[in-house]
Amino acid sequence: MTVEFPVEAVREKFPALGRAAPFVYFDNAAGAQLPQNVLDAVAHHLLDVNVQRGGRYAKSREVDRVIANGREKVAAWLNASDPSEVCFGMNATSFIRLVSLAIGQTIQPDRNVFVLTDLDHDANVATWLALKRMGAEFVWWKMRDDGRLYVEDLLPLLSERTRLVACTAVSHALGSLVDIAAVARAAHGVGAEMFLDCVHYGPHAVIDVQAWDCDYLVCSGYKAFAPHMGFLWGKRDRLVALPTFREEFIPDEPPYKVEAGTFIFENVAGMSAAIDYFEALGRGLGAHNQTLRGAIETAMAAIRAYEQTLSRALLDVLAEVEATVYGVHDSANVSLRVPTICFKLGEMHPAEVVERMSEMNFGIRDGHMYAPRLMARLGLAMDRGCARVSLVHYNTIDEIHRFGEALREIRERARRD
Repeated sequence: MTVEFPVEAVREKFPALGRAAPFVYFDNAAGAQLPQNVLDAVAHHLLDVNVQRGGRYAKSREVDRVIANGREKVAAWLNASDPSEVCFGMNATSFIRLVSLAIGQTIQPDRNVFVLTDLDHDANVATWLALKRMGAEFVWWKMRDDGRLYVEDLLPLLSERTRLVACTAVSHALGSLVDIAAVARAAHGVGAEMFLDCVHYGPHAVIDVQAWDCDYLVCSGYKAFAPHMGFLWGKRDRLVALPTFREEFIPDEPPYKVEAGTFIFENVAGMSAAIDYFEALGRGLGAHNQTLRGAIETAMAAIRAYEQTLSRALLDVLAEVEATVYGVHDSANVSLRVPTICFKLGEMHPAEVVERMSEMNFGIRDGHMYAPRLMARLGLAMDRGCARVSLVHYNTIDEIHRFGEALREIRERARRD
């Protein structure tokens, strides 16, 4: 029996949604709202155990426990085989740079080619391009005109000189999904590694590093209903081999060799609580007797199915107002995307569209989306870009209908002007 997604019950868990009404959060790709249990976890940490880890007194030991618990929870969320493969820090970009600098020190002339994409956020491009002075060479895996990356286009780019393939799991701009497991198989087939940017994928579907068989993965909390923090996952042997900076008294093993300095402990507590939120959602959807991982999988599968209905409704609304949608635009193909959509409304400047939508209590975004090569592929100027609407599972069909009404009003006003 199919269980209807409990969106109203979900919304009750996010106090910001009610507090902001009638404002609608349609800019979730830039950061999602937090459920109450996450807010409580952060507040508890700051009020009751806001001390440094590693001490012999009870509150410091509680911080140690929070970090260990968070590592186990994130490992379950990723389906990692070992919690020590999870490394906490400030943000995903910092971790991409950390890994790129470490790999840069290992580049050999006979294996120095890096495969990059024109679909990715620049954080997963510029960090690798910076290795040129260390001997790296680059080839470009280009998206097709439908806004998707095809593995058959990747295969001719690979050779015994390929060191690493870096790509996203889903486009933060176009919402296009990537066949991650197939990319990893292709990279490994020539002895290369695969680095995955999973920041935008986290709130939308099941992450499974073992099934995907990627070598490294970065993610952040702020899109996945947690505070601003980031983490790196890597296969343990890969992390052991990385020549990272560390103070001499820090063990040369993961996760310690990766976690330079003090990170934000209260945000780790919040990330752990966000995974508790996913677990509770999964158990409420029928995963009563399953493991933590099983409950997470149930929750994320339900979120994925519900978000496909959001994508379909959103694409239909944009078609009705004759907007140009970049990437997958056929509502029959929502299985190929998440509800993150870049669009153009007639000849209106994207900034004007966003400003007028703000006047009508919708928060959406405009600009280059930190993706200069993607903008170039779409024929869009960096100083103009496009408009982006991005939804998550606490958004509703009713909000989309209201969004469509607002777009129609803006379009008609523009035509009159």
